[in-house]
Amino acid sequence: MRRPQTRLPAPYLRRIWLDRDAVPDPDAYPWCLPFLREAFELSFDTSITIIVGENGTGKSTLLEGIAVLAGYDEAGGGKGYRPVDHAEAVEAMGGALARSLRASWLPKVTDGWFFRAESFFSVARYLDGAARAAGHAPPDFLSHSHGEGFLRFFEERCQRRGIFIFDEPESALSPARQIEFLKLLRRMDRLGQCQVIMATHAPILMAYPGARLLGLSKYGLDRVTIEQTQHFRLIREFCLDPATFVETMMEE
Repeated sequence: MRRPQTRLPAPYLRRIWLDRDAVPDPDAYPWCLPFLREAFELSFDTSITIIVGENGTGKSTLLEGIAVLAGYDEAGGGKGYRPVDHAEAVEAMGGALARSLRASWLPKVTDGWFFRAESFFSVARYLDGAARAAGHAPPDFLSHSHGEGFLRFFEERCQRRGIFIFDEPESALSPARQIEFLKLLRRMDRLGQCQVIMATHAPILMAYPGARLLGLSKYGLDRVTIEQTQHFRLIREFCLDPATFVETMMEE
C-alpha cells in the first residue's frame, strides 16, 4: 500500500544567502546594494515574511531573485509562465541576482505565484490568451476595476499549496480592499501550506499578526516593528493633524 505524501507546513524556503564566489562584479548593480555588500543571509521562520523600505533600496530586486530561485519568471507569473517578452530588455536584475543566491528548502516547493503589480496586465492578458488557445473560457481579470481585478486574481490563484511572492499588492487596493487582502492572507496562513514573501508600502498590510517584518535600508536588512517604520510614523503624524502635516511637508 502506498503511503501518503508528507505534507510539511510552510515555510518551505528556509534560507537564502549570497555566494560571494558567484558575484561577477561587486561594484555593479544589484550586488552594490547595501544589504548585499556584506555577508548576506536571510532565514525564513514564519509562513509570512513582509519586507518594507523606501523606493530604490532593492526590495523588488530581492523578490525577483527569490522568484527566479523558485522557478518563476522575474516579470511575474507561475511555474512555466513567461508572460513578458524579455528579448529587448536592457536589464534583468532579479535573474542576475538569482545566479548569485543559494537556497535551502524543506521541501523544495515551486508551486505558487509571483505577483508584480507593474506587470499584472501583461500576466492577465497572457492568462486570457492561454485559456482561449486551450479552448477554455478566459479568467478575464481585466473586465473589472483595477482593484477588483487584483482581488479576483488573488482569490483564484493564491489559495493553494505553494510559495507566493507579492510585490506591492496594495498598489490598486483602497484601504477597505487592503482589509480584504488581509482576510485572504489569513485564509492562506490557516491553510498551513502557503509561504508568503511580500514587499509593501502599506502599513495596514505590515500589521498582519505574526508576520516577520523586515526593514530594508541603506544600512541593510533588519527585523523591525511596524512602529519603527517610516511609513507608520508618517501616517500617524498625518492622522493627528492632516492640514498641518501636509503644509509642513510641502515647505521642507
